[in-house]
Amino acid sequence: MPTLLIIDDERNVLYSLEKGLASADLRIVTASTARDGLTSLKSDRPDAVLLDVQLPDQSGLEALQHIRSYDSRVPVIIMTAHGTAETAIEAMKRGAYDYVIKPWKLAELKQIVTAALQAGRISRIPADFGEAPEDEDREVDRIIGRSPQMQAVFKEIGRVAPQDVNVLILGESGTGKELVARAIVHHSRRSTQPLLAINCAAIPETLLESELFGHEKGSFTGADRRRIGKFEQADRGTLFLDEIGDMAAATQAKVLRVLQDGQFERVGGNETIQVDVRIVAATNRDLEQAIQGRAFRQDLFYRLNTFTIRLPPLRDRAEDIPLLAEYFAQANRRRLGTEARGFAPETMEALRAYEWPGNVRELESAVKYALVHTVGETVTPDALPAAITGGTAPNEPLAPDSGGSLPDLRRLVQQLLSDGQTDLNETVHAEVDRALLDEVLQHTGGQQTRAAELLGISRTTLRQRLQQLGLSIEKTVRTEK
Repeated sequence: MPTLLIIDDERNVLYSLEKGLASADLRIVTASTARDGLTSLKSDRPDAVLLDVQLPDQSGLEALQHIRSYDSRVPVIIMTAHGTAETAIEAMKRGAYDYVIKPWKLAELKQIVTAALQAGRISRIPADFGEAPEDEDREVDRIIGRSPQMQAVFKEIGRVAPQDVNVLILGESGTGKELVARAIVHHSRRSTQPLLAINCAAIPETLLESELFGHEKGSFTGADRRRIGKFEQADRGTLFLDEIGDMAAATQAKVLRVLQDGQFERVGGNETIQVDVRIVAATNRDLEQAIQGRAFRQDLFYRLNTFTIRLPPLRDRAEDIPLLAEYFAQANRRRLGTEARGFAPETMEALRAYEWPGNVRELESAVKYALVHTVGETVTPDALPAAITGGTAPNEPLAPDSGGSLPDLRRLVQQLLSDGQTDLNETVHAEVDRALLDEVLQHTGGQQTRAAELLGISRTTLRQRLQQLGLSIEKTVRTEK
């Protein structure tokens, strides 16, 4: 469970924050002085900190310096009144993650805190190799695999991690590219510095440049204050650019300049900013094909391609499936409150026989599903999702009904109900979307702009939905396998 530390000397503010941010999956600790906050930082090991600028024993800038001296990977969100916004911006230059102005908007604050907690977790919780934690009290995300393919990946991580070079990670969706990026950072010389991640496919093209490089006040509509971008925040650390193959051409040019010279300007600004950032990039796209289609810059590819790690799909390392299934079961057993202790032989056989189009991520979801649906200590095949045991596979269009004109939605719903599944709305809509997008993209020959027009959605929304459904585009749409 993530932990948030709030440091503020006003009791009513602490009460309001605790009340407004409280949730079942968040632990909140508080402190009223900078000194108590630093003590809590050492004992509670928070994933993020909310820090007031005005404290009774020292300023927020001094407190920020002490926090970053102790652990520079913990994201610190500065809280400030209207009159001290410039102080907060100065704090961001010194390494703060973001800032909020009092009185804050709760929805905006929650969004910032959620992002900071996620950033704190990936920066602080290491990813490492192994089948089980060496120390049960030490939180570690494991990369599991005894197969020759994964052993080769482990060797490549060990080879490139200490070298301060850019790394490109290639692999299908769900193969664990973020875990590999975190393992590289964990074993690098920058392991004590911030690791920030940004998904280039999940942010609209018009906003991605601002997210990466920041912007000046008034640089565009809605830019009511200066923003410090991810490159500045990650100075002396590492920036993980996930799905870099979806980055727009204009943004690619600015990223190339950072890789070449370590320099950039904020959007709408003329101040040249110098940074020292290591780039680890990842994509499930064929960048060489994207270069041929002029969708990706060749010079940027060469800069990123200093060292490449290719992750094998799960279907090509089936011997790792039992290890992964046991690991996911152990990791989720207590949280899900299940008595399940192991898998029946026929259950493991079914897991090994499945193609896993969603790779390791799909396997983890299937194990969680099976744990929830298991009665007793042994996971039997009937507890697995229907797709694995011969039902409708999640990444295949539904078969047409006897009339041959419409998907057999009634049969799917009946199957889901008999399996006891509760997320029927999402599952059924995903199947409908999969069939819809497949047909539209077949009709447009894989042209996403035209497909988005026919669907009545933006191209960014289309790309995001394709990624969620495990669909990729070549000349025609195909399901990733």
